[in-house]
Amino acid sequence: MLNLNASHMNHHSFLLTGIPGMPEKNSWMAFPLGLLYTLTLLGNGTILSIIKMDRSLHEPMYYFLSILALTDVGLSMSTLPSMLSIFWFNAPEISFDACITQMFFIHGFGVVESGVLVSMAFDRLVAIRDPLRYASILTSRVIGKIVVAVLARAICVVFPVPFLIKRLPFCHSNVLSHSYCLHQDAMRLACASTRVNSLYGLIVVICTLGFDALIILFSYILILKTVLGIASWAERLKAFNTCLSHICAVLLFYVPLIGVTMIHRFGKHLSPIVHTLMANVYLLLPPVLNPIIYSIKTKQIRKRIVQVFFRRKGQA
Repeated sequence: MLNLNASHMNHHSFLLTGIPGMPEKNSWMAFPLGLLYTLTLLGNGTILSIIKMDRSLHEPMYYFLSILALTDVGLSMSTLPSMLSIFWFNAPEISFDACITQMFFIHGFGVVESGVLVSMAFDRLVAIRDPLRYASILTSRVIGKIVVAVLARAICVVFPVPFLIKRLPFCHSNVLSHSYCLHQDAMRLACASTRVNSLYGLIVVICTLGFDALIILFSYILILKTVLGIASWAERLKAFNTCLSHICAVLLFYVPLIGVTMIHRFGKHLSPIVHTLMANVYLLLPPVLNPIIYSIKTKQIRKRIVQVFFRRKGQA
């Protein structure tokens, strides 16, 4: 009996939450979520295919865009198993090990995406401030080093998270408040002090996402200063237009993140549905909208998509 109670003290699985308070309505979300994941794969796959096929797009800007597309696919695939499990198959249970594995990949890809957005800001800064040396500064070797640094940083800062969770005893409810596993969500179910987890999470957010946001802001201050120094209005608009897609991608990533953080901190009185909706917007919307934004706002990619579409239509 003692062993049975001891095993109950540390949950071997968690229960995910679909629509809070309305589990019978989970099936309503099956088709919209399936559509979102399909659009994510289709949109990012199209971006990757076009950049690979068109040699004129083998430039630093598009290499970084490819990395962003791969990161968006990775982030989406991290949430896909649990989303399908709960909304399509009505199976909310997830094992403890599977939960912390998903947690690692979700947080890891989030940090990677932030790092990629910083890299893209640096790309735009060099292209506008020093266009003549753009290709010589951002060589394939330099881009490779930037990508390795972004990946290494994400792995290093997220690697301790599973171990910080595994050390905690869980003796309260095993019901998570989202459809996937997050560090802060699992941490609140522990029946021991989570001060170390909270402190580490805060340090990671400040040193990665917060620091990245400041670098992006500083980059655009320098870009704006350079653009305003251009005499021709037409050239100013042309230079600034090359940044619009990246600005939209940055807003898509950071605005929902700030919203989730504010609601988590100050919106405890709000309905659980609001918390779930904001968390899903933060994780699901950027991977869907990023390829659409870049397809619409980037002339070379838009032109290539139109060419491929009409070529297939003509062959049909």
